[in-house]
Amino acid sequence: MKYPAELIELENELSIYMPDAGLVKSSYDQLLAINAAEPFPFWAKLWPASKALSQFLINNPKWIQDKVVLEMGAGIGQPSLTIAKTCKQLVISDHNKDAVELIEKNILHFKLNNAKAMLLDWNSYNNSIPADTILLSDINYASEAFEPLLNTIEYYLAKGTVIIIATPQRIIGAPFIENLQYYIQQSDIATVLEKDTEVMISLYVLYK
Repeated sequence: MKYPAELIELENELSIYMPDAGLVKSSYDQLLAINAAEPFPFWAKLWPASKALSQFLINNPKWIQDKVVLEMGAGIGQPSLTIAKTCKQLVISDHNKDAVELIEKNILHFKLNNAKAMLLDWNSYNNSIPADTILLSDINYASEAFEPLLNTIEYYLAKGTVIIIATPQRIIGAPFIENLQYYIQQSDIATVLEKDTEVMISLYVLYK
């Protein structure tokens, strides 16, 4: 893994390995000097939507209790790690290899026998993983990714899967949610404190 990780204690008595926030920028600068195309590790922090989704799942366990759960674009994977012991089976996935390596480290840390990490990119995903519930946190940030992600969501909805989305209330992501309005069966709003600023997060439960 390219970014040094440290064990951090979060809320709900959850301790997980995360990239050292103080070293991410310097590590990235070193990698950038070697490879100008090195992508910035946006996955390497806990985003407000991830925190909101974690708390939502704690408050609404029926969506993941004894279910087969798939988290896509997980990054550090806080929501999945928060509810891992409640699930029947759990797949925590991301398109970034370093993120997947960190997820594997946390799976070993938690001694989870029902979970696995997976390298998965929804832009080329073949919908091969069965799931009762899919978790999506802060995924509607790039309009060019909307179409393949919507196709994946619609495929799983047709199979009877429940989709739970947590998203910041940003303008660029609004059209993505509008395309899914027909399937939204439950919605909620959470407020997450991020560097002394309140961030509003919308949460949606979708199913047919």
